[in-house]
Amino acid sequence: MNRKIYIYQQENWPNFTWDINKLSDLLAEVRNKQGRLIGKMETLGFHLQNEAFLETLTVDILKSNEIEGVILNKEEVRSSIARRLGIDLGGLPPINRNIEGIVDMMFDTTKNFEKLLTKKRLFDWHYAMFPMGRSGMYEIIVGKWRDDSTGPMQVVSGAMGKEKVHYEAPPAKMIDNEMNRFLDWFNNKTDIDLVLKASIAHLWFVTLHPLEDGNGRITRAITDMLLARSDGLPQRFYSISSQIQKERKSYYNILEKTQKGNLDITEWINWFLNTLQKAIANSEDTLSLVIKKHKFWNTYGTEIKNERQKKILNKLLDGFTGYLTTSKWAKIAKCSQDTALRDIQDLIDKGILIKSNSGGRSTKYELKKE
Repeated sequence: MNRKIYIYQQENWPNFTWDINKLSDLLAEVRNKQGRLIGKMETLGFHLQNEAFLETLTVDILKSNEIEGVILNKEEVRSSIARRLGIDLGGLPPINRNIEGIVDMMFDTTKNFEKLLTKKRLFDWHYAMFPMGRSGMYEIIVGKWRDDSTGPMQVVSGAMGKEKVHYEAPPAKMIDNEMNRFLDWFNNKTDIDLVLKASIAHLWFVTLHPLEDGNGRITRAITDMLLARSDGLPQRFYSISSQIQKERKSYYNILEKTQKGNLDITEWINWFLNTLQKAIANSEDTLSLVIKKHKFWNTYGTEIKNERQKKILNKLLDGFTGYLTTSKWAKIAKCSQDTALRDIQDLIDKGILIKSNSGGRSTKYELKKE
């Protein structure tokens, strides 16, 4: 790489600049929406806040991994988070070590958001993500900076033999010095708005790509850590990872453009702020879901003692995909179809379920609308 293609090759790297006049209105709007959301959450009380945190962090972990093509079991993730929060969900599956590690990392970023970010802490997160020292089928370097022994760290697309290199990260020999600069800035730069700092930290860390694998997920964990600082809360009530996953194509496009540009990162920060604003707005859906479930169990909780019924009703309240039938009930609850039908009829008698008007050969059921 003789030509100065990438941002980290610029003479004044990493002295980023931005036009605050182009960003100030949007930043103020984001900050206002953050404040309004936090104010609303504070009125809900401890139990509902924990429920909202459970839903948000579950989605955040799932979507952050989906961006990298890693699909985790939603019920295992929820179970791991719920156990840490002391929430009894009942009937959830055992959790594998890999998911436990990922949840440990995300709890550390949010619950301990005020602590210093150090090499050891980053390496501990890396160990937590890859407890067996493997990424899929491949053995990887864990708890250390990458060494480029298999070639330069590149972001590549296209079929074998027709690959297109979108980005090539700094050589491994630069990483220790570059990460020292990043961590010094992260821990000691205090005269910058924390939302702006989150956007810069996100770009800076993912540009360095200091680890052999997991860079994107740790980038978003660092982003969440600074957003938790900006909220002043050890809980997440909105998920920027979820919004990035929805806009993955534009995310990679703006990253590539910025990483191949100059040190003026106004356009990147603008994209980040707009994405964050949408993430905060979408948190209303999570809040509505939590309140709906809370009202439902306040109304019917004492009437429902059957654990199978509790399990299926929670799935319906969480947004069950498709229609509920006797056979689906039996499969999910691991019972006979006769038992499933008795469970369903009991809930119909109590005015909780109704038969759906949708057509088809099988009778379908849904929650009775309030």
